[in-house]
Amino acid sequence: MTSQPHQDADFAARQTLRRYKNAATGLVGLMAGVTVLGYAAPAAGWVRDGFWLEMLRAGARAGVVGGLADWFAVVALFRRPMGLPIPHTAILPAQKDRLGRALGRFVAGQVFTQKEVERVLGQVDLPAFMADMLDDPGTRDALVKSITRSLPQMLDRLEDGRASNAVARIMPKLLGGSNLAPIIARALRSLVDDDKHQEVLSFLLEQIKDALQSKEGALRQMIEERVREQGGRLLGWAIGGSIATKVLLAAAKELERIDPQNSSIREGFTSWVRGQIDRIETDPEKGKEFSQTIMGVLSHESVVGWWGDIWQRFRRMVEADVEDPEGRIASVVQDALERMAAQMRYDQNMRQRIMDSVNRTVLKMLPFLRERMAEFISRVVSSWNAVEIAEKLELRVGKDLQFIRFNGTLVGFGVGALLFAILRLLFGLNAQ
Repeated sequence: MTSQPHQDADFAARQTLRRYKNAATGLVGLMAGVTVLGYAAPAAGWVRDGFWLEMLRAGARAGVVGGLADWFAVVALFRRPMGLPIPHTAILPAQKDRLGRALGRFVAGQVFTQKEVERVLGQVDLPAFMADMLDDPGTRDALVKSITRSLPQMLDRLEDGRASNAVARIMPKLLGGSNLAPIIARALRSLVDDDKHQEVLSFLLEQIKDALQSKEGALRQMIEERVREQGGRLLGWAIGGSIATKVLLAAAKELERIDPQNSSIREGFTSWVRGQIDRIETDPEKGKEFSQTIMGVLSHESVVGWWGDIWQRFRRMVEADVEDPEGRIASVVQDALERMAAQMRYDQNMRQRIMDSVNRTVLKMLPFLRERMAEFISRVVSSWNAVEIAEKLELRVGKDLQFIRFNGTLVGFGVGALLFAILRLLFGLNAQ
């Protein structure tokens, strides 16, 4: 069923070629008939022999010769005329290897040129085409499924042990450069500018408050024991509870004094943090010490184990989520594809980057593609057998070649008649 359109096209081409061949052959036959009639009519006494009849016979004879010569030339391109082993015939089948190489070089060097490729790429809106593909629900769903289903295989290929170790080592490796201190200092300064350090301090204060409240009994007992140890059992019994109460109240009061956002202690904390950041940026020894501290923390076995645990949790989460078509990963991927399609359609910077990237890639690959295209065309043509190549080429160009036969016959007739007339007028010769 799939080859039916191709067969129908070949059938129509054969019918058309047959009509033109018959017409060209009929014209040669007409010239031959005129030639025979030109001699038979005077011999039978139907007409008188004369200048015009002789010129007609000369033109018809030349038309026959021209038509036959061009028939031979056209047929000799594709096969041996009348099956005779005449030298230098069936040219295309005999030279198919060289024809394939020449055709490949022509297409690669004259058609598939940098100028033509740039012109074609300039006329194609590749970003919009890609956006249309991503906007198509079927294509987008297929991409989402392909991406989500590939995640478990990607995790499998990473292998648990090596992946865990890689995750555990990646941060120390990334942060192990000589510019670690300035990088961290800039990050900390950005946090301070946004008052994020105050959020950290507030969190620590809340944790301390919660700890004091939850451990108040234990802390009171510990203070009383310290008083008895230092002042004796009697003094401890007398004032130990009072001292513990005062200490806990003082601690709570101090925490409350720190808590307001505009407190002087918070402002002092901000000044202290900025000063430490300045020291990290300007003092090489301090920066080196800070870097070594960070590296030590990240390289500690407890942190390494923590990274490994993160990896395992992440893997289990991914494996569970990808099984759900409505899962978070599928939703994130779909949203990302939709945003990408919108950017490809409306974001001029992104559109230009895509076009520039495609142009650079295609032009960089162009010499390789031209070479492979030439080789491909050469191999395809060389793989055809003689009958096949003759039929393929004749079906495509045979109709146009029949006009050569038409022209040869008609031009032969005109030139033959004109030459007879000129010779007769100049020399009085009988051109029969």
